[in-house]
Amino acid sequence: MTKEKLLLIGNGMAGVRTIEEILDRDAERYELTIIGEESYPNYNRIMLSNVLQNKMTVEEIITNPMQWYEENQIELIHHDPAVDLQPEAKKVITQSGREVHYDKCIIATGSRSFILPVEGSKLEGVIGFRTIDDTLDMLNRAKTYKKAAVIGGGLLGLEAAKGLVDQGMDVTVIHLEKWLMETQLNEKAGELLRADLEKQGLQFLMEKRTVRILGETRVTGLEFSDGSQIEADMVVMAVGIRPETALARQAGLAVNRGIVVNDWMETSAPGVYAVGECAEHAGKVYGLVAPLFEQGKVLADFLTERETAPYAGSTTYTSLKVSGCDLFSAGIIRESEGIRSIEAYDGLANSYKKLFVQDNNVIGIVLYGDTSEENRYFKMLKQKQDISALTSVSLLSSGGCGGAAGAADNDVTQWADDETVCGCNGVTKGTILTAVREKGLTSVAEVTKVTKAGGSCGKCKGMIGDLLAYVLGDKASTAPTGICGCTDLSRDQIVVQIHEKGLTTSQEVYRELGFRNPEGCPKCRPAINFYLNVAFPKEHADEVASRFVNERLHANIQNDGTFSVIPRMRGGQTTPEQLMKIAKVAEKYDVPLVKVTGSQRIGLYGVKKEDLPKMWEELDMTSAQAYAKAVRSVKTCVGAAFCRFGTQDSMSLGIKLEERFEFIDTPHKFKMGVSACPRSCAESAVKDFGVIGVENGFQIYIGGNGGTEVREAQLLTTVATEQEVIDICGAMLQYYRETGVYAERTAPWLIRMGFQHVKDLLLDVSKRAELLQRLDEAVEGKRVNPWKKAVDSKQLQRELYTVGRG
Repeated sequence: MTKEKLLLIGNGMAGVRTIEEILDRDAERYELTIIGEESYPNYNRIMLSNVLQNKMTVEEIITNPMQWYEENQIELIHHDPAVDLQPEAKKVITQSGREVHYDKCIIATGSRSFILPVEGSKLEGVIGFRTIDDTLDMLNRAKTYKKAAVIGGGLLGLEAAKGLVDQGMDVTVIHLEKWLMETQLNEKAGELLRADLEKQGLQFLMEKRTVRILGETRVTGLEFSDGSQIEADMVVMAVGIRPETALARQAGLAVNRGIVVNDWMETSAPGVYAVGECAEHAGKVYGLVAPLFEQGKVLADFLTERETAPYAGSTTYTSLKVSGCDLFSAGIIRESEGIRSIEAYDGLANSYKKLFVQDNNVIGIVLYGDTSEENRYFKMLKQKQDISALTSVSLLSSGGCGGAAGAADNDVTQWADDETVCGCNGVTKGTILTAVREKGLTSVAEVTKVTKAGGSCGKCKGMIGDLLAYVLGDKASTAPTGICGCTDLSRDQIVVQIHEKGLTTSQEVYRELGFRNPEGCPKCRPAINFYLNVAFPKEHADEVASRFVNERLHANIQNDGTFSVIPRMRGGQTTPEQLMKIAKVAEKYDVPLVKVTGSQRIGLYGVKKEDLPKMWEELDMTSAQAYAKAVRSVKTCVGAAFCRFGTQDSMSLGIKLEERFEFIDTPHKFKMGVSACPRSCAESAVKDFGVIGVENGFQIYIGGNGGTEVREAQLLTTVATEQEVIDICGAMLQYYRETGVYAERTAPWLIRMGFQHVKDLLLDVSKRAELLQRLDEAVEGKRVNPWKKAVDSKQLQRELYTVGRG
């Protein structure tokens, strides 16, 4: 049987989701072809702001890689947009002149950034914010230019502005209206949002209309209708989007604001359909994800001849995180005749809520700061619940519907099947339950893979877990999908949300990300503390209580309950004075064992806990942090100064490396070795960062680990100078800090990240410089002075008291 040819014009989120739905219903029905304008496979456009803010890479937002097209036998024609649609001939011509014939065609061309038609809008430096290329262009320009102007105070503009601030630019947002996000927020919530964003470094010019972009060949500034001007090296247009309808208009299809479709997503041309931001249904064009996916499901049912209800429009809402600020908006949010409102503002929590009521029904909702009750209020709006029996206080209070009813709103198992669990991907409770039952899913990860629920921000993973337990009981997988049993969120999802929400304490992380244990657990507490240290090194105060006891006591606990005390000896080199101090302390405190360690230091073993503060005070030496997830030590051979085989001064380089990077926290212990010749007496080939001296310089090896699973380090490169060695080491440390999973050694990290990827990054001089700059900023003021003792004896006494009570 010959398959019908189904052509999709547009490789974006709505169109490809429709194809996914068709494949799920009947994978053998159509011969599939997709035409895309961009050079990338299908990606999550919602996550572009994360790429702009360096929280995610382009690779991480790819939803369907090239392999997906191949596995599903889909012909992808990308970077070659359709320019001519001929419905009568049932063919499409691409920009390159290629003809594609079809039996049925879906138009999902989405929308484009609206560029204000003002003088200067075509100057170099004027950019939209809609695609990966737009985002990469902005990141590239931010390296050279310092002043950015973002025209538009909606969601897109604010995300672009925050991303450019994070790139170190001086950013001003210009907005025509009185308050930000006026479509989604009322004035009070808009003011709160502005205040929060100003704290993050954004500047605002409100009620300003741009009349001219200044500059000869490239932008130099903006001029406003009141005659005032500002300087700018870059102008980002974020004043809205416009449905991309040019192809449909050319083909003679009925087009108003969007391509007109009926309840089955059919256009005015037989065999041609439209979904997504380019489609207009019942006079409405939708720009949010959930409605677009709902359209795709209806069209997939229709094209696979399944009985289904026609598309009746969508009840839209906005549940967003704008640069770390939570907000929720739905329905009619303006007062008028017959529409009353009730509001509450909590100045301490900086949260605000306002409900709009008509005829005893909630018809509009605005929540800012605390959005925990969005499900409760949205259910009232959608179901048109009669609220006449509720007082203003009970309506605004948590669980105000009364006991069990209030609790049910937060219990996903009690929701109706058509309620949305994953707002990012438009996945309902019913869809998840059906997938679990029909496909035998037993874990959150499996649900995410099949339905995409939880695949974006991850906020809904806890609810997915609740649904699994509800359906499967004990058969549900209890293996933690997250970093520990307190959460189903992965390391990446937690780090992204730490940045998005601006979380600077562990308690904020536990509360805002819905950890099951509001205090965390021994597994996640040190991990969260580390991620916060890396994300916000200046804003986050290191939480000593979250560190392992060994780190708090500056000593390793031994199997008999005593401790080891190991002072730092950089590069394994010591002095008679240090040796005498160690000997005197060992004798005075009757230390059972004094031993040279495998890292070329002298360890005192069997130390009593109560002796630790006095011993450190009398040693007056820095701790070697032999207990820490940090840069531990640099093992060296004696080198060219003494050894007849040595080609380089390994001892000197080892000491320089240790002095440069000591006390820097890393996901796991980080050990280095510097050998003066290929005999590698310092065992450089099994170190996280290994250096071997050769006649023409230094060979650098990375990702080696000893221990229970020995892994040989891989040769990264050969360099001529010590400074190159130090710089590459610092860049690797920072990249490992930024991308490593807590308690992950460099060997598995290198496998996970890809050796070639890490190599390309570290050998790129400009990227290496960026990593070094971030490392210096991160450890500024936190690196302990190496010539002063690293242990405060009074603080250590307090820690001992705390540990003893615990």
